[in-house]
Amino acid sequence: MIGFLISLIVTAISLLIISKLPTGVEIDNIQKAGISALVFGILNGLVRPILSIFAAPLGIIFSSFLIGFILNMVIFALAAYLVQGFRLRWGFWSALIGSFALSIINSFIFQLIGQSS
Repeated sequence: MIGFLISLIVTAISLLIISKLPTGVEIDNIQKAGISALVFGILNGLVRPILSIFAAPLGIIFSSFLIGFILNMVIFALAAYLVQGFRLRWGFWSALIGSFALSIINSFIFQLIGQSS
């Protein structure tokens, strides 16, 4: 449970950082970042396994890294769609840049605090 809370806090902080960068990702305030992190976590836990099943045949053609990255982008875009106050200004491109930035910033913060994601 503590690990889940740490993950939520790290993701919320990462989303706030991303919204301050020129990524096309907009988050209204810290509360929306927290809600977005929660929705992102729920989607990763519930929707990602289902999407992975459908994407598995593509793993034969494309690398699993690429498939994972695309799934992360879809989850990022879904979270933005579901949370009012979390917007992707440039649509697909914001989802692409935002999901990439989220992966990097989350990894950096987790490494900084000595936790595994």
